[in-house]
Amino acid sequence: MAETDPRFLQKSPAGWFKGKDPSVPVATLEPAWVPGSPVVYLGKANGGATGCRGLRKRLDEYRRHGAGEPVGHWGGHHIWQLADSEDLVVGWKPTADTDARALERYMIAEFSSDDAKRPFANLTG
Repeated sequence: MAETDPRFLQKSPAGWFKGKDPSVPVATLEPAWVPGSPVVYLGKANGGATGCRGLRKRLDEYRRHGAGEPVGHWGGHHIWQLADSEDLVVGWKPTADTDARALERYMIAEFSSDDAKRPFANLTG
């Protein structure tokens, strides 16, 4: 968790996907910041229709999107406008047979009940 207020980049280094610029105005990012929270994004991964998606693939897509590749991993894309995004740490929770989307929604709702808003990079809950 940063001990100071975040510094936001004017332009996201993340990849454009289908011609869409991932950058948003800093004025959009600032009110979304949750001061003092070590959590900036809650995401999910599940096996998908073929069972081959999984966490490793999902995280790889997320990393590649942040590195500027045109990858269709738009969730959490505000992360890449944090000047210190390379210092963030990824954590995960194995959930076995749990519905990943339902658990993600639950965790965002729990976060929101404590902080009155979603984690910084979660645009929906």
